[in-house]
Amino acid sequence: MLNIGFVVAEAVYGVLGHSVALLADAGHNLGDVLGLLVAWAASILSKKSPSARFTYGLGSTSVLAALMNAVVLLLVTGAVALEAVTRLLSPQAPAGLVIMAVAAAGIVVNGVTAALFASGGKGDINVRAAFQHMLADALVAAGVVVSGGLILLTHWSWLDPITSLVVSGLIVWGTWGLLRESLNMALDAVPRGIEPAEVRGFLSGLPGVEGLHDLHIWSMSTTDTALTCHLLMPAGHPSDTFLSDICGKLNDKFGIGHTTIQVETDAGYACALEPAHVI
Repeated sequence: MLNIGFVVAEAVYGVLGHSVALLADAGHNLGDVLGLLVAWAASILSKKSPSARFTYGLGSTSVLAALMNAVVLLLVTGAVALEAVTRLLSPQAPAGLVIMAVAAAGIVVNGVTAALFASGGKGDINVRAAFQHMLADALVAAGVVVSGGLILLTHWSWLDPITSLVVSGLIVWGTWGLLRESLNMALDAVPRGIEPAEVRGFLSGLPGVEGLHDLHIWSMSTTDTALTCHLLMPAGHPSDTFLSDICGKLNDKFGIGHTTIQVETDAGYACALEPAHVI
């Protein structure tokens, strides 16, 4: 609600003050508001229990939310940058004092919002994205205050669209990593922070394991990671306790909380999945 109110204020004063820098920040903040709403909806959906159709539940909606958040931000930024270039070609005199007053309010609003997310971003890309965007908004608003002050002193109207382009560059720079990580999650890539070779080495070094294939590691959601693999154990099937211990160690060492292991005991058995891609 804080950010929705601030978006409206920035848009109104951006139009009244002929400031594309304020409009740029309003567009960015609108993208953040939409991203927060989508992430909020995804956090609710991801808690729903699995069903006959969605056997993993709806945890992957959090991945889609993060991806949508990144795409929306980049689209909004592109539109703002285009408007800034137009203003450079056809400059208008912005109201520097209006820019400074509204942007100063933005430092407070975005700073407070960022603080609300500061403690929860370590393990969730959605929360981390919200924190990064709010913190970036506060820093960008500080830059807009400086721009407004310089306009009052120098009357250089081109400073406003230049500030807008700098803001757009900062947004792209800050959003690119989010886009890449969320896209990787959507494509079932191995999550960031997990080295497949280390997981393979751990499993291959377990007592009784003589072979390993069909190893897959992917994100079920922005907070949950799954693993499946086939272990060749010619000495015989291990106990249920052994398999439970493996799951616990994978969770402790790598943060993999949903593990499924298929044990094969016949060394001469040719598993149909063994020739498939193995990491």
